Amino acid sequence: MTQVPTFAVISGAQVHAAVAGREKQVIELVEAAYRLHGEGRTVNPDSYFLRFPDRPSDRIIALPASVKGDAGVHGIKWISSFPGNVANGIPRASAVLILNDARTGYPFACLESSIISAARTAASAALAAAVLADRRGARPRRVGFIGAGLIARYIHTYLAANGFTFDTLGVHDLSAAHAEGFQGYLQRTEKGVITVHDTAEALVRSSDLIVFATVAAGPHVTDPAWFAHNPLVLHISLRDLSPEIILSSCNIVDDIEHCLKANTSTHLAEQHVGHRDFVTTLYDVLTGKTTPPAGEPVIFSPFGLGVLDLTVARHVYDHVAASDGLHTVPDFFNELARYG
Repeated sequence: MTQVPTFAVISGAQVHAAVAGREKQVIELVEAAYRLHGEGRTVNPDSYFLRFPDRPSDRIIALPASVKGDAGVHGIKWISSFPGNVANGIPRASAVLILNDARTGYPFACLESSIISAARTAASAALAAAVLADRRGARPRRVGFIGAGLIARYIHTYLAANGFTFDTLGVHDLSAAHAEGFQGYLQRTEKGVITVHDTAEALVRSSDLIVFATVAAGPHVTDPAWFAHNPLVLHISLRDLSPEIILSSCNIVDDIEHCLKANTSTHLAEQHVGHRDFVTTLYDVLTGKTTPPAGEPVIFSPFGLGVLDLTVARHVYDHVAASDGLHTVPDFFNELARYG
């Protein structure tokens, strides 16, 4: 007889304990999810955006998905982005994630998910950076971060875990306080020369690996000449670069349908030229179908797929369950007899 699953709540502290120090494993999980997605063994519908006419910078996003393979789970992430939170001393993003049993459809866990979201974003970036750099023949030694928040910190952590070492590290943020804070973090973890740049141009021109992790709503970097040294760009925030920069570069995305919408930089480039011939996928790089060139800028623009969140969340759930740390809610499902 089929049993209704118990329902568990997993806290942010438990999530952190399950992923901290296991960055290589999380990267491997994310790569496996990308491969399953490329093989058609996932379902990843469009994300749904809840917006507010009186607060245009704020949004809450629903990311439903299903993934087969070892994860074998359905679910949804519900993540909010309220940039004004930062000025009030709390993080911009907050999130929960629901896991659903693949056989019965019953939800069996609710997890704090801002950490899962940051970890899968950073793992995706670190995976792409390593694969693209290795295919080009050399790993960058000069890194620059535009945007100095939590996502930048996680990306740096995951880059280090994936074997990157840097001689120089650059930071640029519109907030001097945030740039200084990120510089302080880097000084505690890095031996290379760390520089806070007054302009984005100075950072771009002095970096071979550039990480965009901002909350920009539209392109603010517009000159292709800044990228004449052919750097590798992790365009995590998706909307920083002008169509001219996109179209003069080799562009890798995680999913073409997802990435070329919602006025991302790649979407603006598509509107400019009327086709999508300028993009390919990370899956094609992973499987050897595409080789990124050394002689032009290479830009990785990941929309961020819900299947990645589910894969990492399932790992967290299994880790917590194995350590007998699940906090279950008794009688969460109550009306179980068809006729009372």
